[in-house]
Amino acid sequence: MKSDSNVVIRPARNVSGALRLPGDKSISHRYAMLGAIASGTSKLENFSTGADCASTLGCLRTLGVNWRKENGSVEIEGTNLKLRAPDSPLDCGNSGSTMRMLSGVLAGQDFASELFGDESLSRRPMSRVIKPLEMMGAKITSTDGGRPPLRVNGAHLKAIDYQTPVPSAQVKTALLFAGLYAAGETTVREPVRTRDHGEVALRAFGAVVTQEGNESRIVGGQQLHAIEAQIPGDLSSASFFLYAAALFPGSQLAIDSLLMNPTRARLLEVLIGMGVGIAVTQLEEKHGELIGTVQVTGKALTGATISGTHSAELIDEIPVLAAIAPYAANGIEIRDARELRVKESDRIAAVATNLRAMGARVEELEDGLKIPGGQELHGAEIDSFGDHRIAMAFAVAALRAQGETRITRSDSAVISYPAFYDALESILER
Repeated sequence: MKSDSNVVIRPARNVSGALRLPGDKSISHRYAMLGAIASGTSKLENFSTGADCASTLGCLRTLGVNWRKENGSVEIEGTNLKLRAPDSPLDCGNSGSTMRMLSGVLAGQDFASELFGDESLSRRPMSRVIKPLEMMGAKITSTDGGRPPLRVNGAHLKAIDYQTPVPSAQVKTALLFAGLYAAGETTVREPVRTRDHGEVALRAFGAVVTQEGNESRIVGGQQLHAIEAQIPGDLSSASFFLYAAALFPGSQLAIDSLLMNPTRARLLEVLIGMGVGIAVTQLEEKHGELIGTVQVTGKALTGATISGTHSAELIDEIPVLAAIAPYAANGIEIRDARELRVKESDRIAAVATNLRAMGARVEELEDGLKIPGGQELHGAEIDSFGDHRIAMAFAVAALRAQGETRITRSDSAVISYPAFYDALESILER
C-alpha cells in the first residue's frame, strides 16, 4: 500500500522473476553533459528515469542546450564545447552529481553561472571540487564554508596535477571535464581508484584519456563527437533487488542488460562471498562499458567485512548491505566509509537508527557500522530521512521482518528510481 509520501511493506516468502532496469544514473549524467558539449546530435537510449538526471537535463536546457525525449530515449544537440550564459540560476535539485560534474564544464566557459539545490544538497560539501577548479583558474564562491549555492566564474583554464584528498568519482570527472578546456595535460590522482565512468564516457565521445593505476590524464583542446548509445541498466538500483533475492534461500531472479563495469561490480563479489549464487551471462562491451545479464539464486547468507578500497567501490550499495546484515549468520562489519556521513543524509546514522527501530543490535562507528548476525527484525515505522537509498534499503530489509513496516517520506526513491516500489512488488511471492 502506497501514498505520496509513505509506503507499507509486508513480509514476503520469496523472490522470483526477471527485471530490466532504467539506465545507469552515473552514465546518464556523464553522457548528457558530454553530449551537450560535443559536435552533432547524440541519441541516448534507456536514459535514467531518476529525478537527479532530470536535474542535469534541466540545467543543460538553461545553458542553451536543445534536447528532446521520445520513447525512453533522449536526443541532445551538441554545442561544440561552448554553452550559453544562463538567464537564471541552475537548479540541481537533490543531485550532487549534477552540481559537482557540471561545475567542471562551467569552469571553462566565458561567463558566470550560479548552481543551487534543495535543502539536502545545500548541506553537502563542495570544497573538494571548488579548490582544484580554482587552481585551474576558475573563480568559485560559495556559502557556509564550501556549501551550495555555488557561483562559478569561468576562465581560460590551465592544466594541473592534482591529488584528491577524498576518493570521489564525481570530483575526478569534474576535473577531467575541465581538462578539456585547459591548456596542457590535466592529471588527477586518487588515494584509491574510484569508478571510471568519466574516463570511459570521454573516450566514447572521442577524447583521449589515459589511465594508469589510480591516475587519469587528459590533454586540453580535444573535440568531442556525438554518439548513439544504449545506456545499460543501473547497477546501484539493481543492488536492492539482488539483495532482496539474497534474503530468501531458493529465490531466482534475473536482471537483463545490466552494467557490469569492474569498478562497480564489487557488490556481486560480496554476494558470492556471502554464499549467494551469482551467474553472469550474455556479456558484451558497448562504448567501453561491459553489459550482461545477472542471475541470482538465494542461499543461506554468511557474513562480510567491508573496508579499505572496497568501501569506496561499494559506497552507494553499503546502505542496503547494512540493512540486511542482521539476517546474515555472521553479521557484517563496515569500515572506512566515513563518506556516507555526507551523502543525501548521514547514511551511517540513518541505517543505525532504522535498524534499532526494527529491533536490531547495531554498533555505530565513526566510519562505519558493526552489525551482529542471526537476528530477527520486526516491522516498524522507518524514516527515509529524505534519502532515496535509505528508503529503498529498508524496503528490502522489511521483506523478512515480522509484521508490516511503514517507510515515511518513501517518495524520495524518485531521485534514482521512480518505479522502484512497483518493480519490487512485481518479483515478490507472498
